[in-house]
Amino acid sequence: MNHSLGLAIESLVAVLLVVTIGYCMLLNTRLKRLKADEHSLKAVIAELITATEIAERAIGGLKHTVRDVNENLGGQLSAATHLSEHLKKQLAEGDNVVRRLSKIAIAARPQSPESEDAPASTLATAPAPRVSAAKAVAAAAQAFSDRRRSGGLAA
Repeated sequence: MNHSLGLAIESLVAVLLVVTIGYCMLLNTRLKRLKADEHSLKAVIAELITATEIAERAIGGLKHTVRDVNENLGGQLSAATHLSEHLKKQLAEGDNVVRRLSKIAIAARPQSPESEDAPASTLATAPAPRVSAAKAVAAAAQAFSDRRRSGGLAA
């Protein structure tokens, strides 16, 4: 029995060794695959680092561009505000000139025939032509500009 017990133990050890060798072969193939995956993972990481650096440079460029655009828009906005104020002043002055011209045109307009003491025969035969307010203002403005160009006093 001694001999058969030793043989059984030796057989069991041999079977365990064969199972261990098979398991080691399986682990070896898995380790090879893991090494291959490690190399591809290193390549992916290197590409990711490169892409991150490119993105950081692009973000820096965009920040610089935004700063420049902000400065330019600020200057243009300030200039537009000044121009708007200047135009408001000019419009107010133009409105005053139009009011003065309309007063001049009203003052220069001939009296209507009904208000004058003219004979009735003159009223029936030659009615005075009525000038519209716009035409009177335009004529007064023309006269005003002619006097201005010739060096005379306008108003």
